[in-house]
Amino acid sequence: MNVVEWERREGISIITIQRPEVYNALNMPALLELGRIIVELAHYRATRVVVVTGAGDKAFCSGADLKERRGFTEDQVRRYIHTIRETFQALAKLPKPVIAAVNGLALGGGLELALACDLRVADEEAMFGLTETSLGIIPGAGGTQRLARLVGKAKAKELIFTARRFSAKDAAAMGMVNRVVAPGKALEAALSLAAEINENAPLALAQAKFAIDQGSETDLATGLAIETKAYEVLIPTKDRLEGLNAFKEKRKPIYLGE
Repeated sequence: MNVVEWERREGISIITIQRPEVYNALNMPALLELGRIIVELAHYRATRVVVVTGAGDKAFCSGADLKERRGFTEDQVRRYIHTIRETFQALAKLPKPVIAAVNGLALGGGLELALACDLRVADEEAMFGLTETSLGIIPGAGGTQRLARLVGKAKAKELIFTARRFSAKDAAAMGMVNRVVAPGKALEAALSLAAEINENAPLALAQAKFAIDQGSETDLATGLAIETKAYEVLIPTKDRLEGLNAFKEKRKPIYLGE
């Protein structure tokens, strides 16, 4: 069995970290396989929505494999941190929505993986935390940046400075998690959300994601200009005309990504 599984369904891909015996910790082979899949997904038109989860019912991802890390030289640590940061950034930049199905622990790099996704659905028994300062380091795969942008600077500082673990309910209250569901239902709920998204035009989804992500990093006037350009990309597409025709004919649109 691969350390990371890629299951393809109609319009939806499921990426599953397959290391439940170590709480789905990401060693270098798992990280490299995840990166390879993400590169393929960027150009895989058959997938319109991606769901990321962990095997078993105990962990989404517990972050870096600390047993492996203990054997690293300083240069190997630097390579690992570069690789995990760039892999999560590639995931965040996928031109399609990505949903994290958080089915258990999401600690350290595991929470950073969830933060690199667009949406997060969590089992009510899931636990979160950026616990790196308790190990003498800091979040190094985007956690200091993405968490602050999601929940605000002061709250992110509190969570990172204290290395505190927190519940799915707390995560939802601070706006980090989109939905909290019954135990064992995170993947099912994420797939339901993915199916809802999958009904919409893939080119429009890509441009909406681009406009939101890029616009949120700048001032309003620049953000509105980005939105305008993203809209203009869609005007000559066949999908836009299909949407109008389907509405007129009172039928479900058939989007081809063209």
